[in-house]
Amino acid sequence: MDELFAPWRMEYVTRERPEPEGCPFCAMWAADTDGAHRIVARADASYVVLNHAPYNPGHCLIIPAAHAASYDALDAATLWELAWVQQVTLGVLAETLETDGLNVGVNLGGAAAGGSIPDHLHVHVVPRWAGDTNVMPVVGETKVIVEALDATHTRLRAAFAAHPAAAAADGAVTLEPPAVADD
Repeated sequence: MDELFAPWRMEYVTRERPEPEGCPFCAMWAADTDGAHRIVARADASYVVLNHAPYNPGHCLIIPAAHAASYDALDAATLWELAWVQQVTLGVLAETLETDGLNVGVNLGGAAAGGSIPDHLHVHVVPRWAGDTNVMPVVGETKVIVEALDATHTRLRAAFAAHPAAAAADGAVTLEPPAVADD
């Protein structure tokens, strides 16, 4: 197995972080400025936003509206919707960005798990392409993001709006999850 060392990430991991005033994810949910926050779609209890420091173009976060640090703090309906929005997001990213694969990850357990906002659960979805890790991050300590965030936002917002479960009105794209039968 090959190993790739990225010692420059330690500076990011151990950096001083000022305490934010309030939760940025809760503030995004409450705001009516989806474009300014690069929110690409909303559902009843969750939303999809572009990561402002993406690992790759199209790196999204799926965030529940409820301020909760873990899955066990969410109710069953929110959990189901979060999973459904993840399914929709995976499909939209794969088709729109023509990915070779996707990574899904959740940092649980606070800052030690790697999360920069440990008190509000969020799911990372990272588009991947064969060869997307190249010499630049390894030798040049530089990650090349090949598309501007606003361009990615425009493409993904249109793709979410075109999804069969979407409704677009007043500049927002709303996903309507299907009903779930009680067993």
